[in-house]
Amino acid sequence: MTIQINTDKSLSVHAEYNEKIEGILSKELSRFTDHITRIELHLSDENGVKGGVKDKKCLLEARVKGQQPMVATDFGDTYDQAVIGATQKLKSALTTLFGKLQSH
Repeated sequence: MTIQINTDKSLSVHAEYNEKIEGILSKELSRFTDHITRIELHLSDENGVKGGVKDKKCLLEARVKGQQPMVATDFGDTYDQAVIGATQKLKSALTTLFGKLQSH
């Protein structure tokens, strides 16, 4: 499973934060590793320098073998909250998808 991290022009991710994000995704989605070829993570700040509540956005796109890509988005006051929220949504969607595939 390849993890690709993309950011908007107002954000630069340093190596330590990049590793932290990859660790969260690897841990939370470990049971789907054999089914996912790539995960793209997009971080953006919806309000830029103006600030605001829940203006940090995380969009996750998972490329699943033999299936359409799955997308999950979440907003938070911090990037960590947005990443964790989007990861939980993606995990739930993948659990549902593979549950349905196993029952058929």
